[in-house]
Amino acid sequence: MLKITVLNDNAPKNKFASEHGLSYIVEADKKILFDFGPSNIFIKNAKLLNINFDDIDTLVLSHGHWDHGNGLKYLKNKKLITHPDSFQKKHRKKDNSYLGLPFSKKIAEKKFELILSKGPFQISKEITFLGEIPRLNNFEAKSTDFILDNGEDDFVMDDSAISVLTEKGLVVVAGCSHSGICNIIEYAKKLSGIENVYGVIGGFHLKHNDNQTKKTILYFKQNNIQKIFPSHCTALPALSQFYNAFKIEQIHSGDIVHF
Repeated sequence: MLKITVLNDNAPKNKFASEHGLSYIVEADKKILFDFGPSNIFIKNAKLLNINFDDIDTLVLSHGHWDHGNGLKYLKNKKLITHPDSFQKKHRKKDNSYLGLPFSKKIAEKKFELILSKGPFQISKEITFLGEIPRLNNFEAKSTDFILDNGEDDFVMDDSAISVLTEKGLVVVAGCSHSGICNIIEYAKKLSGIENVYGVIGGFHLKHNDNQTKKTILYFKQNNIQKIFPSHCTALPALSQFYNAFKIEQIHSGDIVHF
């Protein structure tokens, strides 16, 4: 059985702290830490759950944005898997403010056993880091609010996710889905050769009740996905449409989800 413990998500719950960001412990045939949020909140919440990180030797960073990667400041001496472009200097278009990682690739190489993979990387028999996601459909990842240091548009090509093989089918765990959650799922299906997607959890990067949200919901229906947990960067107008379509439950810091 796949178990996902939510160490940080945008929504607080009970005694658990929360910030804009995402961090999960993913437990299948191997236990990994997926994303680390914007601060040390993931560590504080882990302590409340009586979790320490001594038995976790593998970290996965979905992409190089602060709200997923700043927590790396509080970790060291572990294997870190991410896309090579995660260490690019990233900025917001609107005000040129920095939103990248808190340190360079050179420093990361000193802190971690760094594995940079543009292609898929097999973490365990059941868990796969997907690498760079092909952007094939006509409604996702068509615009960007970000730029690189050189002023070029940043379409966050480092955006990735993991897939997990379960007895009930594939489960996709996404960080922020800048590449498009449907593109991510399609690539997970292609890599695994498995068409049955049982569950999806993570940031879907949907902000409005617009064409992209409607086409994403249609895609989920057509693929008969049973367990759906949009979180983090899925804004309320989109969340409400997912609730109307699937009666979803909102994800909070401290939640534990079984697949």
